[in-house]
Amino acid sequence: MKKKAIVSVINDLVTDQRVKKTCQTLTDLGFEVILAGRKMRTSPVMDDRPYQTMRMRLIAEKGPLFYSCFNLRLFFFLLSRKADLLVANDLDTLLPNYLVSRIKNIPMVYDSHEYFTEVPELVSRKKVQGIWKRIEKRIFPKLKTVITVNDSIAALYEKEYGIKPFVVRNVSPARKPTGTIDRATLGLPADKYILILQGSGINIQRGAEEMVLAMQYISNAILLIVGGGDVIGKLKEMVRDNKLEEKVIFRPRQPYDELFKLTCAADLGLTLDKDTNINYRYSLPNKLFDYIQARIPVLASPLPEIKKIIEEYGIGDFIDGHDPEHIAKKVNEILANQELMEKWKKNVNFAASKLTWKNEEQVLINIFREYV
Repeated sequence: MKKKAIVSVINDLVTDQRVKKTCQTLTDLGFEVILAGRKMRTSPVMDDRPYQTMRMRLIAEKGPLFYSCFNLRLFFFLLSRKADLLVANDLDTLLPNYLVSRIKNIPMVYDSHEYFTEVPELVSRKKVQGIWKRIEKRIFPKLKTVITVNDSIAALYEKEYGIKPFVVRNVSPARKPTGTIDRATLGLPADKYILILQGSGINIQRGAEEMVLAMQYISNAILLIVGGGDVIGKLKEMVRDNKLEEKVIFRPRQPYDELFKLTCAADLGLTLDKDTNINYRYSLPNKLFDYIQARIPVLASPLPEIKKIIEEYGIGDFIDGHDPEHIAKKVNEILANQELMEKWKKNVNFAASKLTWKNEEQVLINIFREYV
């Protein structure tokens, strides 16, 4: 009989590559996996996967009612299913997983994708932040196995709770761009440089607004924004107000293969998060590794974890601030220096051979083998 693992995450499952890779690792190790999440009115159709998925429809899609309903539904779902291992992703699934693990004496692994209690959405709402912090403080010190996304966040948790998490970065699977990218089939111009800003969480304080405004001063290039987030509506208004329709293209969240094609078609990848909170300061976003696998150089904010990788492999440069004219000047200088771009492209090809999920996955395999 195969052992059963239930993996929980609060999103709609479709675009979460970290959770998808975790489930695949468990499947490859011989677990029978169920991935549980939610389904919203706007959720894309679920792709085929070699494990079961369960998406809950809830009466609310945001706010306290949503979180209460989700945690309650998840608790009873976990309680009613046989499982040999529970995997909770992020603090908003931790409580029901922890309770069921104690009630049924099931081992649990906690994977914290970010420094949750310091995200901007909570920092500005102290009462809500306090609720999540109390949950974390009650449960975290009692956990046996914790995973997080980089060394900086692991160090923060170790300092606060005395538990050193394992580090599994959001490294992309090894991929090679296949042949020449036909921009026309992707609906992209062939005669301009393409700057890409991608992500499932294009939110406030991630530099997207300043990047849109910077396009006023960037010549012979378009900005391709791919993904979703709470600032997309505002970005579209800014494009209309500044008459940038010919210079900024929006695409919704894409299946990973389609996203990879768009990324390969670009000339420069952007990751411009602001150092306005602890969570952003120590971020190491998926898109950085997607850019690397697509073999495109990167322009980034000089945040510690991102800077460490870009400097180690010599694959890009940094902005000094978020003034739109400064960003534009930096982009124009980069695009005008083809010798430098070619050097970065050679380096990013080497980085892509080293920063692969196959290498990073070994940490996860060693963790889960204990429960096989």
